[in-house]
Amino acid sequence: MQTQSATEFPPIIAPNSQVRAAARARHATLTKPPGSLGRLEAIGEWISACQDACPPKTLNRPRVVVFAGDHGIAAKGVSAYPSEVTPQMVANFLAGGAAVNALARAAGATVRVADISVAVDTAPEVSDHKVRQSSGSIDTEDALSADELIAAVQAGRAIADEEVDSGADLLIAGDMGIGNTTPATILIAAITATEPVQVIGRGTGIDDEGWCRKTAAIRDGLRRARPHVREPLELLRVAAGADLAAMAGFLAQAAVRKTPVILDGVVVTAAALVADAMAPGAKEWWIAGHKSTEPAHAKALAHLRLDPLIDLDLRLGEATGALVALPLVQGAIAVLAEMATFEDAGVSGAS
Repeated sequence: MQTQSATEFPPIIAPNSQVRAAARARHATLTKPPGSLGRLEAIGEWISACQDACPPKTLNRPRVVVFAGDHGIAAKGVSAYPSEVTPQMVANFLAGGAAVNALARAAGATVRVADISVAVDTAPEVSDHKVRQSSGSIDTEDALSADELIAAVQAGRAIADEEVDSGADLLIAGDMGIGNTTPATILIAAITATEPVQVIGRGTGIDDEGWCRKTAAIRDGLRRARPHVREPLELLRVAAGADLAAMAGFLAQAAVRKTPVILDGVVVTAAALVADAMAPGAKEWWIAGHKSTEPAHAKALAHLRLDPLIDLDLRLGEATGALVALPLVQGAIAVLAEMATFEDAGVSGAS
């Protein structure tokens, strides 16, 4: 019974279509030509539907959760950086010195760090949901045991609940883990039925030799993953890692809790693919913040039928792309909530 409660999700209730229609109708009354604000209008309609309110409410507590975890595959030389960087960056997040911290401050969001599977001990305030130290080397072994998988998904669900219960009105998942684009690419290639060479990117900036090592690792991991492509939980257990499993649980639970999400880059979007398979319809509660330079990211977004809001050649992760897109969501809310109507302003509308 505990296994079912940890990994099974109730039916997802979609954002309110009637409120979405009301927001679309309201746009037609505002002092601008119809459709003149382009996709900004669609963003406002989406957030209205998520909030069940037209006009939508100002975001008071957008919240970023960075999921940190190491991966055994990093030892195969698939990244330009050593695994020691993961705990060092966790400390940097806590000190407020990372890109995610700077962009969150600029966008009016706050940041939480969750150590799910960093290879060493980290500060107690970030490790209360820790599942294990690092995940298995997925080219030759499973990422997680069955019990660890359950614990990781439940950790993500619990974190989402904690944040929503604390007042978060929009959630963003971020990632930190050396080597994590390798399992992310394996998940995306498996789910989208894509050959490795079409989806393998440079990650943190690997050279040609590193790219060849990464290609071999993804080829071997994908061979192990493909038999489980229709089993999202097994796919996470065999070919992902505790951090990705926790992200998948977090994203699915956000939809259960009717809380909008801005997706970040390739790692988070890989987890989102699995989350929508675990909780069908969850993607209706998400918007894609950006498209990264990783070719796998474009494949994943196309599979989810999500159009990214920005494309600035970002490839850092950490939730940075989603945070750059956050002001667009805030602007879309302001348009619907603060613009005058033709009637209120005494302006003649279109004939």
